[in-house]
Amino acid sequence: MSKRSLFICATFAVAMGAGSLFASDANQKISPGDGKAMYASYCAPCHGANGKGNKSVPSSAMRTPPDLTTLSQNNHGVYPAERVIGVIGHGTSTSGHDQTGMPVWAIKLATIDQNNKLDTPLRISNLSKYLETLQSK
Repeated sequence: MSKRSLFICATFAVAMGAGSLFASDANQKISPGDGKAMYASYCAPCHGANGKGNKSVPSSAMRTPPDLTTLSQNNHGVYPAERVIGVIGHGTSTSGHDQTGMPVWAIKLATIDQNNKLDTPLRISNLSKYLETLQSK
């Protein structure tokens, strides 16, 4: 196996492990309708409680998490809900192999919602709605 392949595999394992660490079984009791609680449990460990990015999290396998309070500001004053929903659900990897960006959360959320698959899009939508409330004015 090449060094590049080993790096990709190790990076993927770190990213998936971080997701598992932050979204433990104890978090499964969070209601799909509670965007604030889901953010605190799933997102704040990397993005900070205030959404400004937790600068202490990055390692060689992760980029510095972005400031989520400027999403509207960086989009001509309009909150980019569709893009945010896409990033939460599908992550930010452009190549499919680059796991240095945000990991895919739809997969983790789907494991929480095994009894009701409709809860996964609801969770993602409510996370996005909560992020909209964090936008700088």
